[in-house]
Amino acid sequence: MAKIEVKDLLEAGVHFGHLTRKWNPHMAPYIYMERNGIHVINLYKTAAKLEEANEALKKIAASGRKVLFVATKKQAKDIVADLAGKVNMPYITERWPGGMLTNFVTIRKAVKKMSSIDRMKTDGTFETLSKKEKLQVDRLRAKLEKNLGSIADMTRLPGAIFVVDTMREHIAVKEAKKLNIPVFAMVDTNCDPKPIDFVIPANDDASKSIEAIMGSVVTAITEGLSDRKADKDVSDDAQMEAMEAAAEIKETTVDLESKTVAELRELAIASDIAGAASMKKADLIAALS
Repeated sequence: MAKIEVKDLLEAGVHFGHLTRKWNPHMAPYIYMERNGIHVINLYKTAAKLEEANEALKKIAASGRKVLFVATKKQAKDIVADLAGKVNMPYITERWPGGMLTNFVTIRKAVKKMSSIDRMKTDGTFETLSKKEKLQVDRLRAKLEKNLGSIADMTRLPGAIFVVDTMREHIAVKEAKKLNIPVFAMVDTNCDPKPIDFVIPANDDASKSIEAIMGSVVTAITEGLSDRKADKDVSDDAQMEAMEAAAEIKETTVDLESKTVAELRELAIASDIAGAASMKKADLIAALS
């Protein structure tokens, strides 16, 4: 995994915090200084925390679990949707649907409704509806696609969530904490880092800053997915070798069994001949006597 350079974070403006009067005192360990009424984030701590978060995300991706990205603010929506989509991870960039995690079964029902509408269009049922009904179904499909289309492939709860702006996405953080789902987040100087499991102190308002952090995170997830694929290929090869070895053992056993059967038959024939010979000898002695 590529090491995060402080210089790159500096150029992306990751160090710019909020106004000093809007700060959260719990962010004090991550603040380097105050300049012109604005807090400056310590980028060395950002780099260290980002590296720590990347290692954890890499392991989660390698285990086959999903990471749900949550970013509904304007500056982050397109960036998150683009980068998360590249690694086939679910994301929420529209309004956070209440109960998305704590009431996951209901959310899955809504996702399945999209599939049922798609089936209606393919099997011809949709054409039997009136013009008004078709319009209503299309509107429902578009609404579901907009809010839940990006999580259509998420069939179970995610292994972790990644949040941009914890103040804005506080409901998502609360739901994840309630279900003991690890929370990774970009945390600005006006946010509370206490509920977050993996804090990445960073400017969560500038698109360049979000893109820099997200780019590093997605790279780590990509590496995790590559490791999973490599492990799977190795296990498949090992399984194939085991099957071939088992086939060879079975074949050898069959050969041994066939040889054993042939030997037994030869012994049986030999014993029959010996028995017949002994009987003839007995008959001859009896006749002579």
